[in-house]
Amino acid sequence: MRKISLVLLLFFLSGHLAAEDHAEHASSEFNLEEVLVHHLMDSPIFELNIGGEKVRPGDPAFENDPYRRYVFKDEQGLYKWQGGLPLHITKRVAMMWVVSILMLVVFIAGARKIARDYSKIQGRFAGVVEVLVNYVRHDIAEANMHHPSQGFLAYVITAFFFILFSNILGLFPPIGEIIDITKNLVTGHSIAHHAAPGELPSPLLAIWPGITVTGDIAVTFTMAAMTVVMIYAAGFKYQGVQYVWHAVPGGVPWWLFPIMWPIEFIIGPLAKGFALMIRLLANMTAGHVIILVLLGFIFQYRSWGLVPVSMLGAGAIYLLELMVAFLQAFIFTLLSSIFIGLSMHRH
Repeated sequence: MRKISLVLLLFFLSGHLAAEDHAEHASSEFNLEEVLVHHLMDSPIFELNIGGEKVRPGDPAFENDPYRRYVFKDEQGLYKWQGGLPLHITKRVAMMWVVSILMLVVFIAGARKIARDYSKIQGRFAGVVEVLVNYVRHDIAEANMHHPSQGFLAYVITAFFFILFSNILGLFPPIGEIIDITKNLVTGHSIAHHAAPGELPSPLLAIWPGITVTGDIAVTFTMAAMTVVMIYAAGFKYQGVQYVWHAVPGGVPWWLFPIMWPIEFIIGPLAKGFALMIRLLANMTAGHVIILVLLGFIFQYRSWGLVPVSMLGAGAIYLLELMVAFLQAFIFTLLSSIFIGLSMHRH
């Protein structure tokens, strides 16, 4: 872990040095907001828009853009895409591909090893995979549901490992930027690695974007929405059509039923999904922000005395982030299992 921590901290340091080196030619002030946006916000790696048209500066569609569309650059200058189907490959999309590929490699390889002989331990790798899957299945999913079917178990297990892999892999620095920085240092060019407005970063960034997938509200919203769908699916599967009125706990006076029904059947599941969405998003973003701010103090105040304090503080937060990566995967799936289990029977 210490090696990973040092690599990450060196990357952040090199990134800030690059920004500082670039800033010396343009401005004497360090822009922490620019650094936060560069490392935390999503951005396109490959441009892909089916249909639509390009709008350029001066066009009202370019200037008054309520959707905050991505800006690109060609020989004629800056432009945005209006209309059509935007399918730009962004850093988070590429990172989701990386997470998915690694999950397939790990679990397919582990399953094949285990399937050779169920009565024997097929090595440490297969043993770790089996222990983790059994833990999620028995101690998280089945312990909080009432005889769940395979579909609900599969969702909880998949959600746990997708969140876990996304959280952990997001702590590694982007390989493409490290390669660019190293190449520029060797060749003696400027070490600034931030792409200019409208310019796409190096394609090497697609190898390992180094961004936390679960730090995007689109991802956490989708996962929370899937949990809400599972809540309703479990209710109708185990209670049938009666779930519509059985959503209200038994024993509630009839005159309270019109008030309780929309709360229990509509607002309740949506509120649970909203809580899952915000909890995961906030926890996976806060740690990265703190690390960047602590390292940004070095360049904001330009004091060598802050270097050991900022580095030690950022290292401590990074170690805490490793624990949070496991904890948030556990909490999301635990609460999802509880919420799904509550809708299986009337209370």
